[in-house]
Amino acid sequence: MRFLPLSYRRPEYVDKEHFQRTNSFLTESEGSDSSLKSGRSKNSNGIPDALTFDKIMSGGTCPPCTIRDFMNYLLYIEHAAENLQFFLWYQDYVERFSNANTLDTGLSPEWTQEMEDETAAKIQRDAVEKLKKGPKTALTIFRGTDFEKGATADIVTVENRNPFSTPPSTPSVKEVTPSILSGSQVPSYRTHVQDAFRTTNITQPFTIQPFRAEINRVIATYVTPGAPRQLNLSSREQKAAVRALARTTHPTALRALARAAECTLRGQAHPNFVRWSVGNGNPARARFARGLGGGVVALSTAGAAVLVLGSGSGSAAVGRGWRAVFAVGWALGGATLWAAGRGMCVVLHGLHRRHVRPWELFDSSFDSASTSATPTPTFTTPSHSPSPSSSSSSSSSSSSSPPSEEAGSELEEGRRKAAGAGAGADNCSTSLDYSFGSGSNNSYEDEPWVRRYEQRNVVRKVFDREVWIQEPALRQIQDVIFAQSVLVGLLCAGVLTAVFVAVPAGGFF
Repeated sequence: MRFLPLSYRRPEYVDKEHFQRTNSFLTESEGSDSSLKSGRSKNSNGIPDALTFDKIMSGGTCPPCTIRDFMNYLLYIEHAAENLQFFLWYQDYVERFSNANTLDTGLSPEWTQEMEDETAAKIQRDAVEKLKKGPKTALTIFRGTDFEKGATADIVTVENRNPFSTPPSTPSVKEVTPSILSGSQVPSYRTHVQDAFRTTNITQPFTIQPFRAEINRVIATYVTPGAPRQLNLSSREQKAAVRALARTTHPTALRALARAAECTLRGQAHPNFVRWSVGNGNPARARFARGLGGGVVALSTAGAAVLVLGSGSGSAAVGRGWRAVFAVGWALGGATLWAAGRGMCVVLHGLHRRHVRPWELFDSSFDSASTSATPTPTFTTPSHSPSPSSSSSSSSSSSSSPPSEEAGSELEEGRRKAAGAGAGADNCSTSLDYSFGSGSNNSYEDEPWVRRYEQRNVVRKVFDREVWIQEPALRQIQDVIFAQSVLVGLLCAGVLTAVFVAVPAGGFF
């Protein structure tokens, strides 16, 4: 492991909105997947090689820098976990699709770059024609009436209305028993997908394509406006994705979405995660450390000022050398303040420990996981290869009518059961529930730990449970920051000592 210099600085915080406005990580000429495989983040200053994005995603790091910790940070701190959730699913989907040996994979051709460019150009032309036709039609209808002036504005408002938006739900909806709402009253993901296809003016796709039901759930979960885990997509990108996924279920149809998600993860989420992981104390401990350091500096300064203002003559005179005693307080207080400003507590660092996160405090599985040096890839989906199945041929021969959405779901369910017999089937089911579970809108306000942690008093938060920091690269970063804090404390103590020793005695008492 390469040693970090004393001039090391943590990664700068990357604001999400500023990153989206000034993002130049991918240009039009660098839109290939290979341009994202550099292994470094755009804002990689301050990120050691052992904590790169690819290192974390491959499971080559230890707590608290694993994929699970990355996901928890995005979920509870950044409140933007949808990019990582989609990216992890996409990686697993690419592997599963490439390993599928069934005959129905030929029904999903590759979505080429030329087809993607052609679709984007068509969407642009449709938007331009829509803007041209809209005002003319309105002016023709309302010409010579009192509504002529406001016709254009009214039509534009109607055209820009979001067909998927729904009024916000009241808190009482969550308290309703699920049995009260019938299946017809609760719209399923199929309804959202059908609306997305209808709005984009495209026909319903073939349901006998491989993984069609899963792709439809991806559209309803990540692509459509108002989706539970909607990705940050423009209207043009959303329409292009729906058109591509209506034609094929090949992973290349999701290439643009995966590229955008990976770009955000590498350039914005990953540097912020490394920066946040450097801190070893919770916010209460950080405030306590800043207050303690500032108090020690203030008391030392006050004591030195008393000696300067006093120091009377005669036998009661106090030598100037006694003023240098307060250099100890200045050094300790300055070092504590410097480290606390970077989220570190020098006491916890001396033990190479960190505070347990609030969402980990009441998790029974965390105790056993924290004692293991090998990180558990909780959020990675297991890879499995669907075995050849005759479900598609049997379903087509059993009925002459076109296969329905339920038929596509049954085909994929049979494929998953055939591929993941035993424990593999359970893992596959768990991964699908994690990616597309009902109510999976990344909301955690109703989780039990939130209220239980809020009820903890401040003293208990300051001296909360601690756990060993297993990642060596993170410990090395903290060692460098601790050395910097000691040097800053000594420098401040030297300057203040020289000033107070040089000042002549006041002789006021």
